[in-house]
Amino acid sequence: MEPKRAQWGSKVGFILAAAGSAVGLGNIWKFPGKAFEGGGGAYILIYLAIVLLIGIPVMLSELTIGRAAQANAVDSFEKLRHPGFKWVGWIGVIVAFIITSYYAHVGGWVLRYVAGYATESGKIYADPLGYFYGLLGYNAATGETWFPLTAIIFGAIFMAATCYIIIKGVEDGIERFNKFGMPALFIILIILLVRALTMPGAAEGLSYMLIPDWSKVTFSTVLSALGQAFFSLSLGMSIMITYGSYLKKEENLTKNTVIICGMDTLVALIAGFIIVPAVFATLGAEGVGKGAGFAFSSLAGVFQQMPGGQIFGILFYLLLLFAALTSCISLLEGVVAFVTERFGWKRTATTVILGIIMFIIGCVYTCSQAAFDIKGIWFDFKNGFTTPIFGDFMEFLTDRLLIPISALGACLFVGWAWKPQNAIREIEMDGKPFGLKGAYSFLVKYLAPICIIVIIVASFATGTTLS
Repeated sequence: MEPKRAQWGSKVGFILAAAGSAVGLGNIWKFPGKAFEGGGGAYILIYLAIVLLIGIPVMLSELTIGRAAQANAVDSFEKLRHPGFKWVGWIGVIVAFIITSYYAHVGGWVLRYVAGYATESGKIYADPLGYFYGLLGYNAATGETWFPLTAIIFGAIFMAATCYIIIKGVEDGIERFNKFGMPALFIILIILLVRALTMPGAAEGLSYMLIPDWSKVTFSTVLSALGQAFFSLSLGMSIMITYGSYLKKEENLTKNTVIICGMDTLVALIAGFIIVPAVFATLGAEGVGKGAGFAFSSLAGVFQQMPGGQIFGILFYLLLLFAALTSCISLLEGVVAFVTERFGWKRTATTVILGIIMFIIGCVYTCSQAAFDIKGIWFDFKNGFTTPIFGDFMEFLTDRLLIPISALGACLFVGWAWKPQNAIREIEMDGKPFGLKGAYSFLVKYLAPICIIVIIVASFATGTTLS
């Protein structure tokens, strides 16, 4: 007899955990910059349409697969009598393993900045770029490099916290943390939003974000929004299949999916309405950027000019910390669930072993990091590489290749192998009719796969990561 699977203790717990998985660093440090570049309100409208037409159907499909099979991301396809699609789950587990390895270290950088703004904000303000360089083991003035011990230590702390929550289990660990972490994240968001919008000069940035500027919209803008929405929702990473497998049959999958996607999108929008107006008010429109460099370096100028900036700096990085933790927890859970079920290992031992292996791999990522063209200290060869060889490879492998392929596989499975009618039957297990079954069938069979293929082809054609 199979052991009884863990289940979510409550509907709210599941929604907060799934939303926490979807809400990650990209919502906060990528979305605002992309929206700014893509015409503000125009980008937002495109983004919302993509979430509605593609994000929701794909997430609903992955949750449905997991709940129907009541198994991990790999074994789900075998339990649904289509073992030929196990590769979809395998890719998702591999993606989760790779991303957890470096995501935990980036979470460590965030934790270091929480401590930095609390204890030495003056140092950050004096040389924001140098402070970030120093964390990664590089002196821009002299070219000196060293082992980034501080970054490694904080990465270890972050990974240890993630493992502890996973060891506690689905209900007592993941669900309990998200019941605290997600409300805290939204409280911090609201505090920062009020502060940003009340700054002199912020109205110009808010107006920019609300009024569509269609002259800045190109095909690349649409691709950017497509990639941002797609990757933001934690699709193609084994997460939603795993989380769905812990759901009870009476849960309303459609309603929960809409709420999760809505919460994720709301965080991205609020982050945009915080960062763009705040940057407009302090650094001017030319100061708006995106990515880790912008978050760790450029925003220091915003906090420095803001009354009470140190406090708001701490709050901002706490916001990033909660976003990183909730995402990393879900990634690690997908891998742990697979290993424990497939090989019969104990949860605690599995989590500790995987955590150590991932942490060691992540150390190589941190040591090969090349933010702002820093040469990775383990790859500073005489012929001069100026990109983070290992780090770039990990992000290339996941963001541009494996994630979209896994999500494409899930759509092909539901749309053409398992068939939409079987998915709809599972969706209606709560006893309520699925009124949009026709639209769902069309989206999951045709529109979503086509758009995912476009992401894959376009990302290779343009040579850029769309997430």
